[in-house]
Amino acid sequence: MPLPVMAAPAPVIVPPVVPNIPARTVEATVTAGDNASALQAAIDALHAAGGGTLVIPKGTWSTGALFLKSRTRIFLSEGAELRGSDDLAAYPRRQVRWEGRWVEGHASLLHAEKADDIAIAGPGKITGSSTVGGMPSAAYPFRHPALIEPVDCRRIVLEDFSTAYDRMWNIHPTRCDDLTIRRLTIRSSENGRDGIDVDSCRRVAITHCDIATGDDCISLKSGRGLEGVIDHRPTEDVLISDCTFADWNWACIGIGSEMSGGIRGVRIENCRFVKAKTHAIYLKGQVGRGGYVEDLSVENADISGTGLGAIRINFVSSGKHDERPVPGEAGIPRIANFRFRNLRVHDVPQLLEAWEIDPAKPLEGLVLEDITGTAAKGLLLAHMRDVRVANVHLDGVEGPLVSIKDVTGKGLRGAAVLPEMLKPKT
Repeated sequence: MPLPVMAAPAPVIVPPVVPNIPARTVEATVTAGDNASALQAAIDALHAAGGGTLVIPKGTWSTGALFLKSRTRIFLSEGAELRGSDDLAAYPRRQVRWEGRWVEGHASLLHAEKADDIAIAGPGKITGSSTVGGMPSAAYPFRHPALIEPVDCRRIVLEDFSTAYDRMWNIHPTRCDDLTIRRLTIRSSENGRDGIDVDSCRRVAITHCDIATGDDCISLKSGRGLEGVIDHRPTEDVLISDCTFADWNWACIGIGSEMSGGIRGVRIENCRFVKAKTHAIYLKGQVGRGGYVEDLSVENADISGTGLGAIRINFVSSGKHDERPVPGEAGIPRIANFRFRNLRVHDVPQLLEAWEIDPAKPLEGLVLEDITGTAAKGLLLAHMRDVRVANVHLDGVEGPLVSIKDVTGKGLRGAAVLPEMLKPKT
């Protein structure tokens, strides 16, 4: 009798430190017109006085970009809505991240740079203007405003409010440490963009959120190509738990493809994936990225409503090609220690598609354990070492449950040979 496969431990995540903000409270003076100058003056005065909370009263209030300062909090009262200005000039230009590169673009509606101990709290709402959203183009090469974007900040809390923004990212923390995001409701339409993009951040907890977006619900990134490798600022120590995800056009959680600075120490647990045009979880990159993705754990998840499958791993061809790729073997991403346990899948087209891996750097360590439900296809695996499969029981599978090429490990007895038509072009 074969020995049971023992589950590898989930990565130990260092939790974020919460901000220290004084108890001082000031109610904002707002009008029917543009409130950017008055609100910014109130934030600046709070900061100068040592910090505190600016309360936004009930009502819908228009504003351009606001810059949070250290030890300040924005509190959105019940029925309060901050609505972004339709005027692109109301969002000053500065250096921002776009698709893994530093470029010139516009500040977000709620912006912060090198600020410590900041917070935005609800139960109110923040709404972006579709007029100012969009992607850079030849006609207008500057990145458009995100909705909330702390850059190089420490000790941040975003809690208890809702957001709505269609044509750019809702929340984009960049190079931040100690970030807590909890109990948010995030929305974009079928043609909208990402919910939360975590970009080169450390010690992040995203919990009890309800996210339904046009593009990725959550994306983890860390720079692209040589620029990302030289910067070497990984995204690490990330907990995503007790969330519900729905996505119209891509994946619920995307990890990469801008991952040249590295992504490590990610735990996803107790989440529901109810809709995805492609996959619930997509781990991705391409040759030329360099960097690494390692120590990922997904546990206790319900996955349904996916267009292509539950999970995909592709580190050969996913994402935009970089103008300055990492050359040679150093440009092949290093991937290691992925664990998927206690998953319940419901009528997914495929459980796991994971054959797009460069054979020069195989995936080192993959655990698939205690997975049940219904799927049209099972596991497609190539170029892996130390794979462990146990207690995977799926109804409705057409063909073999497991197909492999260049894979070693346990629980693979009886696996079919991966079809040659799926052989990666590397």
